[in-house]
Amino acid sequence: MTRLAVILIAVVAALFVASLVTGYAIAGPIESLRALLVDTGNPLSVVMREIRLPRAILAALVGTSLGLSGAALQGYLRNPLAEPGLIGVSGSAALGAVLAIQTGLAASFALALPFSALGGAVVAVGLILALAGPRGGAITLILAGIAISALAGALTSLVLNLSPNPFAAADIVFWLMGSLADRSFAHVWLALPFMGVGWLMLAATARGLEALTLGEDGAEAMGISLARLRLLLVTGTAASVGAATSVAGAIGFVGLVVPHLLRPFVGARPGALLWASGLGGAAMVLAADIAVRVVLPDRDLKLGVLMALVGAPLFLHLIYKTRKETA
Repeated sequence: MTRLAVILIAVVAALFVASLVTGYAIAGPIESLRALLVDTGNPLSVVMREIRLPRAILAALVGTSLGLSGAALQGYLRNPLAEPGLIGVSGSAALGAVLAIQTGLAASFALALPFSALGGAVVAVGLILALAGPRGGAITLILAGIAISALAGALTSLVLNLSPNPFAAADIVFWLMGSLADRSFAHVWLALPFMGVGWLMLAATARGLEALTLGEDGAEAMGISLARLRLLLVTGTAASVGAATSVAGAIGFVGLVVPHLLRPFVGARPGALLWASGLGGAAMVLAADIAVRVVLPDRDLKLGVLMALVGAPLFLHLIYKTRKETA
């Protein structure tokens, strides 16, 4: 476990530095890092401090939120196909942002879009908890999440369909693709408190997730309150994933693929998989955000598009490998 933690931390740190020195500015890595640490008064210092640094921080934060949430949901639902979008938080947050763009609210002030996305995530949590009921189990939670996700997707499509403004429709489509370009520290300070609270809630589920490996009856016999565990899970996922979606748009496959990749290295223990998936998610999003600036530097390749192109084949490979091992 310690060795895995050291490796993951080292990978995240290396990718974070690589993200800082990757970009359009014509400057070497040493010169770029010096401009970050010492304000030389030249444009490179502004680029490093106001553009690259918040982008790298957000990539790490978003990846941590998605990876951690995916591991928590897979542990609670005991379903390796579970991911943050399953309970409708991502779709509802996206719907809130889409409404902000369509109504022109996003043009009124800079943070209207992320605030609207967070509002959508909050509404999703209320609806999920209301539909699942105070004593609903994992199946009820899944069904409630699927219903909310489907409704949010349908409403998003309806807004696009009825949009009279082609420019707003284009903004909506591009935002839904997911990106970390043009983000600032205002986005970092907006998302960080919600993510921090979400991470703490999800970390608090570790003991309950370990107990759930014995089944719901076994977990209750060990003194685990399933209602409290579900509340922590849903609220923590909503806070972290809602905040991630509000600042980065829709980014998929991280919460699905990362826990699959790391599960064998933690002995398939759900509690240990939480922190490992958080670090793994940060590494994956940092690497993807570097790739969008390297693969097509002269085109605005979206982060969500790249994650889908990489994540889908990777997940298919994992399915094939698992089937081969169990055959």
